[in-house]
Amino acid sequence: MSYTETTYSSWFERIKKALVGIIIGLVLLVGSIWLLIWNEGRAITTYRALEEGAAQVVSIDALTHDPAFDGKLVHISAPVSVEGRVQDDMFGVSAENAVAISRSVEMYQWVEKSDSKTEKKVGGGEETTTTYTYGKEWRSEPVRSSEFKHPDGHDNPGSMPASETFVVKGTHVGAFEVPAQMVADIGQHAGLAMTDNDVSAVAAALGGDRPVKRDGDGVYVGDRSSDPAVGDLKVSFDRVDAKEASFVGKQQGSSLTAYTSGNGREIFLSAGGRIDAASMFKSAESENNIIAWLLRAAGLVLMFIGFVCIFAIFGVIGDVIPFIGSIVSFGTSLLAFVLTLVLGSLAIAFGWLAYRPLLAAGIIVVALVVAVVVVRRRSAAAKPA
Repeated sequence: MSYTETTYSSWFERIKKALVGIIIGLVLLVGSIWLLIWNEGRAITTYRALEEGAAQVVSIDALTHDPAFDGKLVHISAPVSVEGRVQDDMFGVSAENAVAISRSVEMYQWVEKSDSKTEKKVGGGEETTTTYTYGKEWRSEPVRSSEFKHPDGHDNPGSMPASETFVVKGTHVGAFEVPAQMVADIGQHAGLAMTDNDVSAVAAALGGDRPVKRDGDGVYVGDRSSDPAVGDLKVSFDRVDAKEASFVGKQQGSSLTAYTSGNGREIFLSAGGRIDAASMFKSAESENNIIAWLLRAAGLVLMFIGFVCIFAIFGVIGDVIPFIGSIVSFGTSLLAFVLTLVLGSLAIAFGWLAYRPLLAAGIIVVALVVAVVVVRRRSAAAKPA
């Protein structure tokens, strides 16, 4: 089932959108510069905090808490014990000795997909043809059919139970109390087979007249799982277990909390199993590097998009004759890429400036050299013309 729609945007309408795009581009440009500078400061302060922690941490016996280590950065490795029994508040499903249980819910729903093709016209206008198709899929989030382009005949239920994780009341690693959520984060997931009582509890919680029956380890809400209808549900559970765990944090009596380093960064490391302190700090440093590079990439992409939005108006102006507009758009995209490399490098360098001035100066020099080379080449290419 599909629907096709054709729309036309005049050259003047596209100019108005391009002018708005300039404002959006400037906002993205400022935001990307802030992100790049902030990220470098975050990465460096985190690195120094981890260096400080690795030099100060003390591995202690986790089966007792010695008051002599109160307020100090300690490392423990020990078996995990839980307080109470974890339970799903809505359906009443529980698991003995588990750190947490995770509920997963999917609903069979209508889904809209669209495919657009745009053709430039002489005079600067654009004609866009969009095809909307509708199908049914299992989704873990409710799909709002009221927002479909053609909602008639594609109605979805307004709500569904959410996927959610429930954590046990408290956990201990050896003799130390640690946040249950942190233990759950390093635990191992395994499917939780539901009993007849669990199936009955799910049926009572959902209400209604639809049948609720076991489907593998979970339950199916609907007539036939082999022929699902819109609104049918699949509900399943995982249990999260942690037999042993290792933590690095500040000893506070019988509890372990975050340790504040000299530069204000907090240190609270966790790992499943018995892991030594040196390995835990090494993993934390690797994670910090990965986050830094991901944020650098995100900042540069945002900056490139910002420049593209700012320069887009030149391509729209050139689209009075379509092939000229395409050439102009290619050239402005290339210029946006070069400016991103230069300005992005400068932003990263300024982020390092307060922490590592020599390395920052080197990055600035490289960026300036790249800019000079690009300008000279463009000038040399323009001379014959």
